[in-house]
Amino acid sequence: MSRRGWEPRTRLGKLVAEEEITTMEDALNSGLPLKEPEITDQLLSLEDEVLDINMVQRMTDSGRRVKFRCVVVIGDRNGYVGYAEGRDDQVGSAIQKAIEVAKLNIISVDRGSGSWEDRAGGVNSLTRRTEGKAGSVTVEVIPAPQGLGLAAAETVRHILELAGVQDAWTKSNGNTRTTVNLAKATYNALRNGSQSRMPQRAREKRREVVE
Repeated sequence: MSRRGWEPRTRLGKLVAEEEITTMEDALNSGLPLKEPEITDQLLSLEDEVLDINMVQRMTDSGRRVKFRCVVVIGDRNGYVGYAEGRDDQVGSAIQKAIEVAKLNIISVDRGSGSWEDRAGGVNSLTRRTEGKAGSVTVEVIPAPQGLGLAAAETVRHILELAGVQDAWTKSNGNTRTTVNLAKATYNALRNGSQSRMPQRAREKRREVVE
């Protein structure tokens, strides 16, 4: 059943509303652009976490204007995660904008048991080492054996938890006090790890949506 009041405007949205596509995996693998947040609502049960709220000021002809920038991550704790930033005059509206955009940036995380110390076939960690960058910040996520937990900074840990990653070592370099770059670098690391197994054509279509 489709989300109440939702009238799909895209081909992918219509396929989801008509239940011809019933999983996020099939939606992402379809090669069709994800342009409606309702699609993600329909296919996943998500949690959201506000990672940072920052006040941004700028001068205009009419005087100083103040907006709030919110950094949000969403995930189902079972292999799917999204990230976005939102700006608005009100904090609540900025958060909501970020959540809606994060739903369009949802990715499938390539979970597995990539540590040589672990048994094959698990989904507690990642299948391979992966790295992401944002600004001056670089984040590396390394598969760890089951039971280790998440050896990560708070921001990185929140994102990995919502992605469903239970065990991992992480390394970060650069100005890691900047939450927005640290969060984005972590998301990019997970995205890069997943895209390494995607066909080139599908990877290019996915990049068009995120960028």
